[in-house]
Amino acid sequence: MEQLEIRVIEIRGKCPVFHTGDRIVVEGPTINLKETDAICTHAFASLLPYIVALRKGIKPNELGLGRGEKAYIQCLDPGPPYTDGGTVIFEITVVRDESKKGVEDSERGS
Repeated sequence: MEQLEIRVIEIRGKCPVFHTGDRIVVEGPTINLKETDAICTHAFASLLPYIVALRKGIKPNELGLGRGEKAYIQCLDPGPPYTDGGTVIFEITVVRDESKKGVEDSERGS
């Protein structure tokens, strides 16, 4: 089963939800809430299309999101001077754990 680790690597402005180093752990189609520090609906809107693509094995460079094995995505809040918030830069790493079967693996009979 694939796992994505989404880590906050930079905050420009003020974010009321995240701190640098916070992470979101996605396991298959679910969010592991026990290992996730915070979730923001604004940021998740930016992340979701790429979460699905990365889970399906598309490489970050094919999506234009990085040059290596890690993808980089920015929250849609532009921050000052446009808003009172701030934008967050996320680094996404794909982690595969072959010892765990995901929902999709079970459906394929793998």
